[in-house]
Amino acid sequence: MPTISVVIPVRDDAAPLEACLRALRGQRLAPYEIVVVDNASSDASADVARRYGARVVAEPRVGIPAAAATGYDAARGELIARCDADSRPPPDWLERIAAAFADDPTLDAVTGSGTFYDLPRWCARPLSVLYLGSFYVATHLALGHPPLWGSNMAVRSSAWRAVASAVHREDPELHDDIDLAFVLGPRRRLRYDRTLRVGVSGRSLDPAGLPRRFRRAGRTLAVNWPACPPWVRWARRWGIGS
Repeated sequence: MPTISVVIPVRDDAAPLEACLRALRGQRLAPYEIVVVDNASSDASADVARRYGARVVAEPRVGIPAAAATGYDAARGELIARCDADSRPPPDWLERIAAAFADDPTLDAVTGSGTFYDLPRWCARPLSVLYLGSFYVATHLALGHPPLWGSNMAVRSSAWRAVASAVHREDPELHDDIDLAFVLGPRRRLRYDRTLRVGVSGRSLDPAGLPRRFRRAGRTLAVNWPACPPWVRWARRWGIGS
């Protein structure tokens, strides 16, 4: 199995981070390392990470794009798995990721889905299907290929190194996962695996934060589309044109 570095960007999320690290400690396939990127936290996030044996990397520029990219740069495994501080990966998460890449040497990145663990059971699954289904459909159309979702994804280290200088890490108002998918492009192999699931927090559904999420989505498209608009991306995906 390939070695896996797990990267977790964190800013003032000590309590969720501890639960995430506890879940990673229970993986059937142990990670090669866990890299927690402390993004200018004012709480005990870094101390929690060290207590669980994670390697802490500081990124003072506030913003997930900078924090995630710094973590990927620091990763030493053959694969880089990414989740958020409030993700809850099941015991077979890393095992499934490693198997996906081991079975397909041409695979550059894989992503999966999730279920809200802190909502009532009767609505958690329908809302996760609606929320994430909308995300995947809309971003797939915009990209011309499967997107990546930062709460549950992995990328081959060699693929990251090939595009590391092209991601827009300086812009805190981008969705870093969609930006990375844009930069990887339609000719690399990105795959959505519906069996690769993690628990995620329902706080992403907070109405107060939705306008900002949509603004970031629009900005991510505005930054990336001029270089390669969607009709060109779809053509390249199907091997049409240069």
